[in-house]
Parts: sequence; structure tokens; C-alpha cells
Amino acid sequence: MSILESLYNLWMQSGFANITWQEAVMLLIALLLLYLGIFRKFEPLLMVPIAFGILLANLPLTGLLTPDHSGTGLLDFLTKGLPIFPCLIFLGVGAMTDFGPMLSNPNSLFLGAAAQFGVYVAFIGAVLLGFTGPEAASIGIIGGADGPTAIYLTGKLADHLMPAIAVAAYSYMALIPIIQPPLMKLFTTKKERQIKMEQLRVVSKTEKIIFPIIVTLFVSLLLPSVAPLLGCLMLGNLFKECGVTDRLSDTAQNALMNIVTIFLGLCVGAKAVGTTFLSLQTIYVIILGLFAFSFSTVGGLLLGKLMCILTKGKINPLIGSAGVSAVPMAARVSQTVGQKDNPSNFLLMHAMGPNVAGVIGSAVAAGFLLAVFGPMVGM
Repeated sequence: MSILESLYNLWMQSGFANITWQEAVMLLIALLLLYLGIFRKFEPLLMVPIAFGILLANLPLTGLLTPDHSGTGLLDFLTKGLPIFPCLIFLGVGAMTDFGPMLSNPNSLFLGAAAQFGVYVAFIGAVLLGFTGPEAASIGIIGGADGPTAIYLTGKLADHLMPAIAVAAYSYMALIPIIQPPLMKLFTTKKERQIKMEQLRVVSKTEKIIFPIIVTLFVSLLLPSVAPLLGCLMLGNLFKECGVTDRLSDTAQNALMNIVTIFLGLCVGAKAVGTTFLSLQTIYVIILGLFAFSFSTVGGLLLGKLMCILTKGKINPLIGSAGVSAVPMAARVSQTVGQKDNPSNFLLMHAMGPNVAGVIGSAVAAGFLLAVFGPMVGM
């Protein structure tokens, strides 16, 4: 065999000679997401592993992944753990969450619930566009602005939409400082944005310990399908608040959270194979996700305005926008917008109440949708 023949055979066995146009496009998308995650800091802790997972999954001839995820490649092996990763993420989130602001102002629960409005608006829109009930439910949950919840529900109801929904959910979460302020100014008056709220009461340690136990019992008995997510969230919070499991709390917040985040991102990205990702459905998901997120913000603001009227000006409607469960970014945006109209206004702790309530609200919404549409997919 001549040198030229050897070089030709080497070329024909390379990825360069075997790459498809779908794979090439997906590699470009992966590079774009890496840029957004690294240089623009769009949810980098998940955007970077997701983007690199997309890159690995669309490299030809590597053997890292089989099209139906049934092979023995590295990515095939990792994706088998995908159903449990969101629950483990919630364990870490719970260990980092302080429900004190919500407990000191129980009205926050209603704002967190109202901020799930976009979930159902997007669900209706998806049905009108021809998506099935389970697919529409998975798309709608983007409105909860909770990545792990969106991944958990989609994995149960519409696994084929996982990459598009995950990318949309985390992208819009990163864009909160851009998406929310115009809506906040559109739906509130300057006078409302200037409202200063009273200092929150101090929540006792006993209340903080009892809360995760009561919530787990009540919500899991009401909606058993939400128990894996909510149970892990509340267990993590109990680790934090009980005072006798500091090592477990520290592990959940740091080592476990970081390890699972890497695997979750890689697995989600690995599902973004060009032949299925590059479709009209993906475009619809991206558009509907934006509607879901926007309407969730509006739902929280409108209930905030109503509470402002009912309390005769004691509640600043801006904290309603923090009802989406992107913690703590949404609460910080409420603080920033409020201070622009009243520099002496400090809404952060007040906004944290609806913010952490939104975490519970999105999990409950996912449990409801899973209970309704789970039987349709054989669950």
C-alpha cells in the first residue's frame, strides 16, 4: 500500500470525511453556547457542560453515543442516570435555601403560585401548535424558570424534547435581568415601585425545622408524583436548618451539587443530536419558552398589584416578579428595579419570599402535570 493510499484511508476514517451537515450545525451551536456560558456568563455552571455535551454527542465516529442511547459509550452510560440527577440537584438547592423570608410573610406563597401562570399559557399555546398533551406540559414548565424541574418533567413525559427545553430554560433564566425589567415597568406605576415595605419578622429555628417536614407530608400526600423532587428539596433544607447535620448540608451544597451539575449538563447536551434537534419543533419550543417565562413574570406582578391594593399600599408589586423560581437572580432584579425609582428602597429580602415560594410552586406545577399526563405515556 502506497503512502497516498494510506493517507486516503486515514482521511476516509476520520470525522472530517464522515461529518453530516446536521452534526456540523450542532458543533457550531455547541461553540455558540460555550461562548455564551464562558464569556457572557449565561448560567455557566450548566451552560458549559451542556454545550460540551452537545459537542461530544455530535462528533462523528467517536463511539461516545449511539443514536438511541442504547449503546455502551461513555455518554450512553451517563445518560442512564439522568432521571435521578434533578432530584439530587434539588437536594443541594434545598441545603442552600432559606425559607425564612417566605415564612415571615406567608403571602409570598400566593405570589409564587401566581408566577406559574406562564406554565399554563405556554401549555395552551403548545397544544394549539399541534404538540401532544405530554409535550405541551413539558414545554409549559419552562415558565417555572426552574431548570431541574423542567428536566425532570420532560424526562418523564417527552424525553425527545429534552435538549431544546433544557437550553431554553437555562437561557431564559440567564436572561432574567434583560427580560423582566421592561415587563416590571410596563405593569407597575412609578408610585407602586417606590413603595417601601416593613421589616420582616424574625422566624424561629423551630419554624424552620418543622416547615420542610410539614410541606413534604402535605404536598406528597396531595400529589404523590412530586414527592421525588419536593422530598429532596425539603431534605436538603432540613439538613441546613436542623443544626445537627452540618457535614451533610455542606456536602449537598458543594461536592454533591458540583458533581451532579457536571453529569446533568453532559447528559442533557448528549441528547442534542443533530438529526432530532434541528427541527421546527425546537424553534417552537424556544418561542413558547419565552412566552412562558414572560407570562409567569406578569402573573406574579398582577397578583402583586392586587395585594398592593388590598393591603392599602403595604406590598410593593415588584416582588411578585420574583415568584419565578430562579433563585436568587429574580429577587435581585426586583431589588435593582425598585432602587432605581427609590434609592432608599430595600426589597431583596421581601422578594426572596416569593422567589423561594416559586421553587415550591414550580415543583407542585410539575407534579400536577405529571399526575395528569403521566398515564398517557404509560407511567
